[in-house]
Amino acid sequence: MPNVQERRWSVEDVWALPDDGNRYETVDGELLVSPAPRWFHQTAAGALHAELRAWLRSTGKGVGVALIAPADVILDAYTLVQPDVFVVPPVSRAVMRGKEPAPDPLLVIEVLSPGTARNDRLKKRPRFQRAGIECWLVDIDSQLVERWAPDADRPEIWIEAVTWEPAGVAEPFHLALAPLWEEIGE
Repeated sequence: MPNVQERRWSVEDVWALPDDGNRYETVDGELLVSPAPRWFHQTAAGALHAELRAWLRSTGKGVGVALIAPADVILDAYTLVQPDVFVVPPVSRAVMRGKEPAPDPLLVIEVLSPGTARNDRLKKRPRFQRAGIECWLVDIDSQLVERWAPDADRPEIWIEAVTWEPAGVAEPFHLALAPLWEEIGE
């Protein structure tokens, strides 16, 4: 049987793909393709982004900036991901304009959907952990959030509320989940 070598996708390879409405990412050189997200997915991501952004503004400018997909996060030459929501440390104008590389996120949030759950759980989440990034997996169907710390073998399961306490904050981010599920309509 011939030895078939699979292609290793780089960040540049992904950027060269056509804009066809799909989301293209690469994790350790493996191409991940997912369709445009559904409305309930975007409602959840938007609500989480809004809550994090408001909290970050209330804490002052020292913690970071909340962003929402589509926005590229480059972890190495063969890993480009677009987390649904993520927080990066404060950045310069040069980073915002793409003239300097962005720092790795402090937190990433992936909202699980039928088209993304497998890759979010089995490809992206372990890669985030290897990079030392906290990862939340938001499971709308089960109405829970899995918190994966960088060094964790198993997640914390949050059902009532989520909490995030990055270094240097006086008051942690805290969000009750019931209103989020109500907003999504689940």
